[in-house]
Amino acid sequence: MTPYIDPSRETFEAFKALPRDTPIQMLNLLLYRDQAEYPEGHEHAGKGWSGRRAYEEYGDTSGPIFARVGGSIVWRGTFETMVTGPAERHWHDGFVAHYPNAGAFFEMIKDPAYQQAVVNRTAALLDSRLMRFAPGEGGDTFG
Repeated sequence: MTPYIDPSRETFEAFKALPRDTPIQMLNLLLYRDQAEYPEGHEHAGKGWSGRRAYEEYGDTSGPIFARVGGSIVWRGTFETMVTGPAERHWHDGFVAHYPNAGAFFEMIKDPAYQQAVVNRTAALLDSRLMRFAPGEGGDTFG
């Protein structure tokens, strides 16, 4: 399977074309590298960090920006098994991030401190998925 770390131009353009003034929730699926891969010369290169440790650094360094734009984590979990889907596909972790609106997401990713922090995410991940959803109502049925 093809790994995905960053959006393609096409998928990011589709994301940008959606409304920016409504709440959004972003499903994140994460597969960590065994060993983080930092660019040569980066302050964390050569520290021997695992991908999970590098992702923790991403969380620590991007977290204040995420909070400032109004983001919150509404669900987090650790992968156990694939029930429907390819058996060879697995993830380490998943979470749903809530943003008050898509504009807040754009504000976050344009922040210079976030752009420095995201290097940790890239170093950490072997593969990922990021999917935008419009929040819906919970309930006691699937429909």
